Amino acid sequence: MINTITILPGLDKGGGKESYQYLTLTAGETVSIVGPTGSGKTAFISDIELLAQGDTSTGRRILINGKTPSDEIRYNPAMKPIAMITQNTKCFTDLSTVEFLKIHARARKISDDRVIMDTIDLANKFTGEKINRETRVTVLSGGQTRSLLIADAILIGAAPIILLDEIENAGIFKQEVIDIIKNTSKIIIFVTHDPVIALLSKKRIIMENGAVKKVLSQNEFETKAAANLLELDKQVGFIREKLRAGDEITKDLINVSFA
Repeated sequence: MINTITILPGLDKGGGKESYQYLTLTAGETVSIVGPTGSGKTAFISDIELLAQGDTSTGRRILINGKTPSDEIRYNPAMKPIAMITQNTKCFTDLSTVEFLKIHARARKISDDRVIMDTIDLANKFTGEKINRETRVTVLSGGQTRSLLIADAILIGAAPIILLDEIENAGIFKQEVIDIIKNTSKIIIFVTHDPVIALLSKKRIIMENGAVKKVLSQNEFETKAAANLLELDKQVGFIREKLRAGDEITKDLINVSFA
């Protein structure tokens, strides 16, 4: 059981030490990592994914439940408690979706085939293009692939820590992802430029020059701002799906209320 992960400070791009003492994330928390391009967001979550012990370019160290993780947890894929889904995630094995998931289930010693269909059903809540059980994973779109891997991480991998790198660029329904994973006991970390995701996260880590600049907690005004932005985001998503379906945008569509 993983209750906390703690990130100990490393170095910024200029070699200076990060100014925070330590940063602890707790099970059930949703955290966003924000900052301009090149500010060190991806390096930060890469340190977490690697369970770094001062052996990366940043020099950070990661603790699990306050302790140094064992080599087995760090290097044995079957024991690793972290799932990381990036913008460049791609499946190269020429298997059907069901076959692909069954391999992972067997590796996790899961024999109940119902979890396979549950995973596909969950993935289809995240993407407008439905995934068929017989579809080859090599022909899935970027959004379908990420949706499948997020669902796989939640249900089959049962990873207590999930790292999501800019999922807003993957063509998936990010609100559905957020709603489902916020109700789990997992530590969920988003790298994002999306204000909706950032404001819906309970904690926000601001990056600058390769270092953690500050850590903010969600307040009531940000919750209200997120609700307003979410309403606009739903309208954009609705019109996007209509355009994808070949529909014309009419006065009736513009006046649709999402309240």
